[in-house]
Amino acid sequence: MMNLNMSLTFTASVMVMLWSTTVLSSYVASQVAATTSATTLSLEREAKALLESGWWSNYSNDTLRRCNWTGISCNDAGSVTKIYPPSASIKVGDKFKNMDFSCFLNLAFLSLGGHELNGTTEDFVFNIGNLSTITHLDLSNNSLYGRLSPRLGNLTQLEFLDFSYNQYIAGSIPSEFGNLKNLAILNLTGNRLQKPFPSSFYLLTHLTHLHMSSNQLLGSIPLKLGNLKSLMTLDLSNNFLDGSIPSTLFQLSNLVTIDLSYNKLVGQLTNLNRLTKLEKLLLGFNRINGSIPSKIGDLKTLLALSIHSNFLEGSIPEEIGNLKALVSLDLSQNQLSGPIPPQIGNCFNLEELNLSNNNLQGLIPNQIRKLSLLDQVDLRNNDFSSVVPYNLYGTKYHYVNSSFYKKHDEVYGGNKNLTSYSCSPLKKNCNLPISLPITIFVAFFLFGCLLQLLLWRYKVKVNPTSVLQATKNGGCLFQLLLWRYKVKVNPTSLLQAIKNGDLFSIWNYDGKIAYEDIIASTDDFDIRYCIGTGGYGSVYRAQLPSGRVVALKKLHHLEAEEPAVDKSFRNEIKFLTDVRHRNIVKLHGYCLHKRCMFLIYEYMERGSLFFMLSDDVQAVELDWTKRVNIIKSTANALSYLHFECTSIMVHRDISSNNILLNSDLEAFVSDFGTARIIDPDSSNETRLVGTYGYVAPELAYTMVVTEKCDVYSFGVLALETLVGKHPAEILSLLSAPSSLQNIMLIDVLDPRLSPPTCQLVAQNIVHVATIAFACSQADPNLRPTMKHVSQMFLSCQRSLRNPLRTISLLQLVNCGMHMEGSYQAPQC
Repeated sequence: MMNLNMSLTFTASVMVMLWSTTVLSSYVASQVAATTSATTLSLEREAKALLESGWWSNYSNDTLRRCNWTGISCNDAGSVTKIYPPSASIKVGDKFKNMDFSCFLNLAFLSLGGHELNGTTEDFVFNIGNLSTITHLDLSNNSLYGRLSPRLGNLTQLEFLDFSYNQYIAGSIPSEFGNLKNLAILNLTGNRLQKPFPSSFYLLTHLTHLHMSSNQLLGSIPLKLGNLKSLMTLDLSNNFLDGSIPSTLFQLSNLVTIDLSYNKLVGQLTNLNRLTKLEKLLLGFNRINGSIPSKIGDLKTLLALSIHSNFLEGSIPEEIGNLKALVSLDLSQNQLSGPIPPQIGNCFNLEELNLSNNNLQGLIPNQIRKLSLLDQVDLRNNDFSSVVPYNLYGTKYHYVNSSFYKKHDEVYGGNKNLTSYSCSPLKKNCNLPISLPITIFVAFFLFGCLLQLLLWRYKVKVNPTSVLQATKNGGCLFQLLLWRYKVKVNPTSLLQAIKNGDLFSIWNYDGKIAYEDIIASTDDFDIRYCIGTGGYGSVYRAQLPSGRVVALKKLHHLEAEEPAVDKSFRNEIKFLTDVRHRNIVKLHGYCLHKRCMFLIYEYMERGSLFFMLSDDVQAVELDWTKRVNIIKSTANALSYLHFECTSIMVHRDISSNNILLNSDLEAFVSDFGTARIIDPDSSNETRLVGTYGYVAPELAYTMVVTEKCDVYSFGVLALETLVGKHPAEILSLLSAPSSLQNIMLIDVLDPRLSPPTCQLVAQNIVHVATIAFACSQADPNLRPTMKHVSQMFLSCQRSLRNPLRTISLLQLVNCGMHMEGSYQAPQC
């Protein structure tokens, strides 16, 4: 009986087990089937969403092969994990709204940078705000606007977030960003964010890279940024930050890059020694004062150090030699003094060295010879003395190169006691035999010029017979002048010319030009040869017997009798006989006679800049590079007039009509009829002259002419050259700079030219535009000098941090407003 019961129990147990297994198997099967069905449905939904988006309409409608579509990646199950259509071949644009992002349950990577998206950030984030799996979101280089959407705080898995270069994103970072605890990289560069970080921002302890350059951030750098211990990159450059740099930043030991350049930061540099991993320290164009701390030498990993355009004083510490990894050093535009420490020779990896525009003194140390990689050097405008070490020329500035002397000025100019190394290091004492004949030649040259000036200044009347006798008897002074100007004199012609009162002066020619040649070449100034007419004269084209072509400016008969016109005519002769500059039009001669008064100029084949900009066909011929060069050449000419002439000379009528172009489209400043010498002992009051639209505003109420009047006119001219027409509308907005906030530089450039595609050309345009706005300041005290402008064109420029299309006129104006004593264009 017992055995029977046991048998029944066993049987029942087996049956229960079999039933349970069957039920379990059935349940598992149903679950697997349900999961498979859900997965299939999910994949079908993904395929449908991709198809209906229309993003890939030009590629394929075969959704079975969707994981092979350009810009799509899937996991092993075939579910989409990444969407990154290439902007070069696929433009999403308005089709963004066609995509149903709720279908992508495994999407982790979404990159739509440069896809012409246009709308508020709220519109876009609304569609993707529930993607709980997303870790990478890139919406950079679009046209999104408004405030950053608080919905971004829902994407709690985000590690990478990029809204850079959208131009119109404004306001502040929303407090909801504090929920992004996994965020490592945040890029908001190139927008219009203004307000400081919310308190919740400092909870992002995993943040490693923070990029917020080229916004409109105001106020001081928060102390609490020091809470972000993981930071490796901090870029707050090109904003409006003020106050001192908080010491908490210098305690972030993981920092590799600090870029705070182009702000308004003040204070001194201290406590750098904890930045043991730092590779780039960029603090240029601020208001930092004090000295360079010796602790700078503790930054052994530093590759780039830039503190240009500040107010640093004192000497360069010898500890700079501890920076053996250093590749680029820029301490230019400060007030540094003392010598270059010889320890700089220990910076074996140095490729770029810029110490220009300081008060550095003494010898250039020979230890620089060790720097075999040194390629770019700028030591201009200091007080260095003795001889430039020959090795500094390297291959780029080699002392036997025929273009060395030009390069020399661009590298070492402005050091009055510095001499170039003019011979091979193997040849000693070679300067004396070269310099002696040069000295003798210069002495004779100056003596000849002095004699000529005295004769002209005191209107000495020469007796023809005495002149001839002096020539026959070997009168040395007269012969010297004839030799200097290579004039071949026919005694009969000379006597006849003086007898008739034809005061005809010519230089730079062989002396064979005669009054009759001028008359013959223009058929007695026939209208056929007239190439332009001005207020008091006409300009003629004349081909001389030698084949040389010149331009003649001839006074109208009636105007010649007007005292004011006669004075202006003679004024031009006076000034142009004194100046010698490659970008100032050359006066080859003149005739002052009661019957006829004219000037002989170098002929400019292409006419005026105004003429070329006014003609649509010729304006296209003036490409961006040529326009930039025209502006540079004009700046150099004005710098020469203001700083290099014996007396300070102001042109007073800089305009596009008075910039002439030769056959190579090189620029030359012309028309010195209203030019004036500035007398430091005089009030320099004057009547209002110049071309309407170019005259400095202060002249209207002060009537006092200064060099800054030319600077203003130059600023207008530079803008006109970029814009293609007179910039009256832009200038009218400068009194209310906020109105420039929504005007992009690229939108005001001459539309007859295609936007620049070359990075260097775009960089030069921004450089010129910034300088132009600085020169166009209403307050003359805020304008740079033309010498500073000329130096800025010579200085090395770094690449643009932002695309050209993202740079507003307000940014350029604000960059210029806080230049103060150090004028250097910003890196917008």
